[in-house]
Amino acid sequence: MKRLSLMLGLVAATAAMQSCKMKTAATAVQGDAASKTYVAPGKYDEYYNFVSGGFNGQVSVYGLPSGRLLKVIPVFSVFPENGYGYSEETKAMLNTTNGSIPWDDQHHLDLSQTNGEQDGRWLFANANNTPRIARIDLTTFKTMEILQIPNSAGNHSSPFITENTEYVVAGTRFSVPLGSEDVPISSFKENFHSTASFISVDKNSGKMDIAFQIVLPGMNLDLSHAGKGPSHDWFFFSSYNTEQAYTLLEVNASQKDKDYIVAVNWKKAEEYAKAGKGKKVSAPYAHNTYDEHTQTATSVIENEVLLLDPKDCPDMVYMIPCPKSPHGCDIDPSGEYIVGSGKLAALIPVFSFSKITKAIGDKQFEGDFKGIPILKYESALYGEVQKPGLGPLHTEFDGRGNAYTSMFLSSEVVKWSLKDLKVLDRAPTYYSVGHLMIPGGDTKKPAGKYLVAYNKITKDRFLPTGPELAQSAQLYDISGDKMQLVLDYPTFGEPHYAQACAASLIKDKQVKFFDINKNKHSYVAMGEKNAKVVRQGNRVDVYMTAIRSHLTPDNIEGVYVGDEVYFHVTNLEQDWDIPHGFAIKNNPNAELLIMPGETVTLKFVPEKQGIYPFYCTDFCSALHQEMSGYLRVSPKGANVPLKFGTGETAETVAAK
Repeated sequence: MKRLSLMLGLVAATAAMQSCKMKTAATAVQGDAASKTYVAPGKYDEYYNFVSGGFNGQVSVYGLPSGRLLKVIPVFSVFPENGYGYSEETKAMLNTTNGSIPWDDQHHLDLSQTNGEQDGRWLFANANNTPRIARIDLTTFKTMEILQIPNSAGNHSSPFITENTEYVVAGTRFSVPLGSEDVPISSFKENFHSTASFISVDKNSGKMDIAFQIVLPGMNLDLSHAGKGPSHDWFFFSSYNTEQAYTLLEVNASQKDKDYIVAVNWKKAEEYAKAGKGKKVSAPYAHNTYDEHTQTATSVIENEVLLLDPKDCPDMVYMIPCPKSPHGCDIDPSGEYIVGSGKLAALIPVFSFSKITKAIGDKQFEGDFKGIPILKYESALYGEVQKPGLGPLHTEFDGRGNAYTSMFLSSEVVKWSLKDLKVLDRAPTYYSVGHLMIPGGDTKKPAGKYLVAYNKITKDRFLPTGPELAQSAQLYDISGDKMQLVLDYPTFGEPHYAQACAASLIKDKQVKFFDINKNKHSYVAMGEKNAKVVRQGNRVDVYMTAIRSHLTPDNIEGVYVGDEVYFHVTNLEQDWDIPHGFAIKNNPNAELLIMPGETVTLKFVPEKQGIYPFYCTDFCSALHQEMSGYLRVSPKGANVPLKFGTGETAETVAAK
């Protein structure tokens, strides 16, 4: 109860600090802030900013420094705006071994890297609720692959990559029993495990495969990052609940003064996997891929994974004590320093990779945790940042020898020196900052010009919109000695971690339209002459084309109540930014948005007879309103012949 009283006291103190800051918030922005974020009409931002969508399951894209929203990329949730998850081509992307899961909680992102630097090829996203990893193609801003992670629950410590994108790594937040054995919750210590999944990435195609999973004791893996340079072969995870509690975690998982940074030698794990030290076990999971040629997704159920147990693989995993309930686990650009951010700690421990390797070599251990060696705290420690603030969470780096840590409880960003661990500057945030993001701040070469704070509480920063307010992001100029707040901008969902890269890395590689001559869709209509309607039993396939400003065919009859009607709409345009939409009255799912050169399918099952208008939903020309048509649905069993056309009237038919 004393511990609980202490926590309540911290919360009260935090509320008091926030109350004081709210009165002086306007003074935090200097007069030149607007000029630093102004992007003139017709000009581009310097950076793409990819922001996790949290509970909306998507990824948002902003420009920096303007904070302008550029796009929402559908990933783990259905998206009525363009039909993702509703169209026949994309339904398979959301398949899992538990059927279609049309939503998820998207927390973290990582851009692909080569030699520890961003390369602009792919963006990886995690699903926290139903464990999955997605790969997004940055030439099309489309989700191309989603891989389900078995033996996992709460896929939080992901999707962080090694510095050549050899692996995407996923650690489980909630320990669970492996397999499907029915065991009591109270048997947590005996039967529950956390896992770290190492997912290989093909360097050319980006295709993902689960290479191996490392089985760890029951605990919560929170966040992680790969080593760099000298620490290239290693991966580091923060962990909490090493008490192995399974109820009232706010008290029972906060008993120890130190939890652990889990250090994994993934190169050695690779060697063990190749040497046959692992155990193949049954573990079904879905692997969903989108084929850019057929423009269709497929889902395949895989059935086994390779497990590596540290008990059978010496020198693969070590524990480094870290105060207290660590959240962030961040590696500086040199790869020498590992920063653990204990959210209940009053300091920030900084570990030295060279000291860690020496301690391992000298066997400076203080025991073990479920058979995994524990290094002595002092033997791995470089030093501690003293009195940084309250509630340290995440750290990013500017490439100039400085680190920036978010302080959740004291609502501030703290800048400190990696060399002497001295605090150099503080800047208030509004309010309760979570993650930070510096473009390239987790790579070998950060671009230390801007920092974005993603705050958990908005309060008075924007116009009120009822009980729920927009999420608050704040942009700081960090190019000088002192941090300067220059912009507030709202975001979707609840942003957690984010990434940003120079616009020049991506903008000139964009696909502007899809070459229709390379369209291998099974139901493509290559021109209006190939538009048709075909019946097979109660299935009706409409091969439709769209071009400014009509649909072909635009009159269809001979469809009956209960028929399964598939509108396969091909956009014949071959010009940039000329998508067409498609929707039909009373359809219970969504619309379609079809890019130039694409074919996309909408399924419609009419339940009542009548005339159903359909139309283009995306404004495409001065005659956009005229881009429409009619479907006649007759009673089941009616003797109405199948008929379709465009431009035919009763008068033109009679004249033939």
